[in-house]
Amino acid sequence: MNYSNRILNTPSSFIRDILKVLGDPEIISFAGGLPNPISFPIKEMQQAIEGAIQKYGSKLFQYSTTEGLVPLKETIAARYKKRFGLDFSPDDILLTNGSQQALDLIGKVMLNKGDQVLIEEPGYLGAIQALSLCEPEFLSVPLENDGIDVQKLKETLQKNKVKVMYTVPNFQNPTGLTYSLEKRKAVREVLAKYDTVLVEDDPYGELRFQGESLPYIGAGYLDEQSVLMGSFSKTVTPGMRLGYVVTKNKQLMRYLVTAKQGSDLHTNVFTQYAINEYLTNNSYEDHIKKIVDLYGQQASAMLAAMDEYFPKTVSYTRPEGGMFMWVTMEKGRSAMDLFNRAMEKKVAFVPGNPFYVGAPDVNTFRLNYTNATEEIIKEGIKRLGSIL
Repeated sequence: MNYSNRILNTPSSFIRDILKVLGDPEIISFAGGLPNPISFPIKEMQQAIEGAIQKYGSKLFQYSTTEGLVPLKETIAARYKKRFGLDFSPDDILLTNGSQQALDLIGKVMLNKGDQVLIEEPGYLGAIQALSLCEPEFLSVPLENDGIDVQKLKETLQKNKVKVMYTVPNFQNPTGLTYSLEKRKAVREVLAKYDTVLVEDDPYGELRFQGESLPYIGAGYLDEQSVLMGSFSKTVTPGMRLGYVVTKNKQLMRYLVTAKQGSDLHTNVFTQYAINEYLTNNSYEDHIKKIVDLYGQQASAMLAAMDEYFPKTVSYTRPEGGMFMWVTMEKGRSAMDLFNRAMEKKVAFVPGNPFYVGAPDVNTFRLNYTNATEEIIKEGIKRLGSIL
């Protein structure tokens, strides 16, 4: 059987594959980017679903518009206005099947085979995988502690015709790093000189347990070349797969809608009504605060354990929010080798390899702290430390 080059050249998700083999309840997993299930508003969502059925009846079970439920998009727009003073209308927002579909649609609309895409190094595996299906040329620019290396960004844009730049400015996946205010301004000034479309993915922005929220790089500033992505997966429920893409570029939005029509007609409308009902009748702010307090405690527990059990030759990020930490071992050490040895001690994490484009083996790896108790975090880090 002959398969397309698109699928043959697209890597399988290491994280999805690894989750399938973590069925052993004795394994301590820091591998998946899983929200803590105790943060799911199950009772409130049950009430929201029942309320939505009573209020809207058959509308929850019928075909709907591709663009998405207007009242929910109004709620999303109002939150951007409240948090950042951004003026989005419902027409600027397209509801998607998780923000992963937004990446797929952006790729379909923007990229031809061989077009250049600039990503952070290390970068989000889900974006690399989604955009790989369009067969682009990936260019990567290293991350520094406060965001992307601006000088290397300038050089890359000068020497190449970059069509799309993808970034996660808040609590980046996989590193947990956040762009500083100065770095955001610097990147914005650079991009303003080019036709490159900036895609800012912000699934973790609400999950800040230290410091102040910062304005976006492009959203609100570079309107015609700015695309913003968001999701309810990290704050309400990942299983309902509800995300969104926001842009003031009307032509781009029309093409995204056309691509979505060809993909799935529309996002699950039952989910849209249910989440809108939940947001209407509950304090979203209070719910997020509970998640932030929980994740802040879990992050502190992991950092304390790493400070105690990891050798001083190993460095790691100290995130201000989000779900991940990034560990760097001494040069020459292999994260894949460490992974295999850790699995023998029943601890799992994600080696850094899949977060790089074309890296054969690396000395870095990702840890997730949001899906384990503080006691289990300490035990897992202790086991890892004994190998390191």
